[in-house]
Amino acid sequence: MFKLVIGNKNFSSWSLRPWLVLKMLDEPFEEQMISLRKPETSAHILALNPAGTVPLLYDRNLKISDSLAICEYLAECFPHAGLWPVGSSERAQARSLVAEMHAGFHALRQHLSMDVSGRHPKPTGDNALARDIERIIAIWQEQRRLFEAHGPFLFGHFTIVDAFFAPVVTRFATYQFELPEAAQAYSQHILSLAPMREWANAAAAELG
Repeated sequence: MFKLVIGNKNFSSWSLRPWLVLKMLDEPFEEQMISLRKPETSAHILALNPAGTVPLLYDRNLKISDSLAICEYLAECFPHAGLWPVGSSERAQARSLVAEMHAGFHALRQHLSMDVSGRHPKPTGDNALARDIERIIAIWQEQRRLFEAHGPFLFGHFTIVDAFFAPVVTRFATYQFELPEAAQAYSQHILSLAPMREWANAAAAELG
């Protein structure tokens, strides 16, 4: 059985990604949570991972850190699950979008901190944030246009791309963004997934 070490569900966008992939695979796994934003947080994480980050996946004696590396490993473990699109061009595009989300959107991360249970006013007046939001909405709108006939996810069926954008969906809800129709429908679909409801309920429970 896999073991996944994560941070708080209310705060840890990086942890949500591989957690959601495992849940959508319907693959049993042990979960260990390390509380973030505590004086002892860094020491607890470093005791498990010298890189000082979560999430962290254990598969017997193998230990994998970084959300993208974990998801890539799971795609290899479950090749028939379709975690990447089958077609080479679609697969290349999916990897490109995941890489963009993994390495980019710095203004969004800075100004829209993940707070699943919170509701905050929408920040205004930052051009870099506006560009990030415009780009994400454009991605969602275009992918839904291309794959609407194949299912409700960005490539029709659930892929790693959806797992990587799932934390953004929660951020748009937290900061009460009004989205165009296709992007809004996609966001609502992601939030309605049973694993996402489970994550949100656990996030709320963390705050008492």
